[in-house]
Amino acid sequence: MRVCFVSRRYFPAVSGMSVYAANLLRELVALGHEVTMVSQYRGDEAGTRVYGGGPPPLVPGARVIGREALGEQAGGNFERDLDDLVAQVVGSGPYDVVHAQYGYPTGLAGMEAARRLAIPCVVSIQGGDGHWVGSCCATHLQAMRTVCEEANALLIGCASFRDEVVERLGVAPGRFTLVPGAVDVERFRPADTAPRTPPTLLYHGRVDRRKGILDLLDALPEDQELLVSGIGPDLEPARAAAGPNVRFLGQVDYDDVPAVYGQGDVFVSPTYAEGFSNTVLEAMAAGLPIVSTTAVGVVDCLRDDDNGLLVEPGDVAGLRAALARMTRDARLRDRLRATALAEVRATYAWPRVAALIDAEYTRVAGSTPGPHWSVPREVLPCRFREAPHLL
Repeated sequence: MRVCFVSRRYFPAVSGMSVYAANLLRELVALGHEVTMVSQYRGDEAGTRVYGGGPPPLVPGARVIGREALGEQAGGNFERDLDDLVAQVVGSGPYDVVHAQYGYPTGLAGMEAARRLAIPCVVSIQGGDGHWVGSCCATHLQAMRTVCEEANALLIGCASFRDEVVERLGVAPGRFTLVPGAVDVERFRPADTAPRTPPTLLYHGRVDRRKGILDLLDALPEDQELLVSGIGPDLEPARAAAGPNVRFLGQVDYDDVPAVYGQGDVFVSPTYAEGFSNTVLEAMAAGLPIVSTTAVGVVDCLRDDDNGLLVEPGDVAGLRAALARMTRDARLRDRLRATALAEVRATYAWPRVAALIDAEYTRVAGSTPGPHWSVPREVLPCRFREAPHLL
């Protein structure tokens, strides 16, 4: 099958979704598909400073087409970028299926391109795209509802995230197919070295207050060592809040990420919301016990006192107590990491998840997006136009 995968704003430095895209392409190639990725990226100084930015890297066996998000960089003109994506997909074919990552703008662009090519469009609703887009203005609300109602298949990572999108956008639950996140369990494995005493905490991912990094720094005991890996919009506030035992590793290339997990003994993700957390899965596969939150997108793979410790998002006192319990109790750490490691290998390995996505391609083959919808064009005041890196 000839697959066009459309990816939104590629962040090679820190984005779980760019890692997801690269891994999925690799698996689709292994399944025998002819794969092209058309991916947006930030090329401006502001975007690359916050997210790493830059064109998407080559993926062996796949064709990769990078498109700079010029509209987004020019005042949040997502419609301009949507038109560019449509033109690229239509002009780079032929294809048998379009698979878009994120509902807006890539999902809407994928649907319009698929309609012109008379092929099906599969859309993955992921991360902040599902949590926030549509709560910002009527144009983006209509865009998300159009995608959710008219795409030939909707993929979403977990039940808690699906339920949030259903409630917020008024979409029928049956429109969604649950396809969980995935991790390369061959690349991410427990370190050969013995755990450190006392244990070192690790935060890896986007340095963003929505991921709970500022809560973690507030909850951290003065004598506790913490490694912070990644960059993001709140890197400078995080540096300002950090004590002397916090070390910032900065931008880390994906090839070096497994070694980063080997530098920690406990993984901490005090996030407020996820679509499905790639970093949690990587930490599970790396054999690290995890402290996280009862957030959407986390509770579907972590259970309190079973394969992790969970606190309410934003509960700094609860987070401080969970960190103290985890760092003081070696038996607890051993039990949690063993349960998580067995589960991630059985449930979230990439070949299994890629097979679920491949089955969706087969299911929708021969269909097309419906004819009775249009691309919303009205430009309204919107917080994502004012700060497009948050979308």
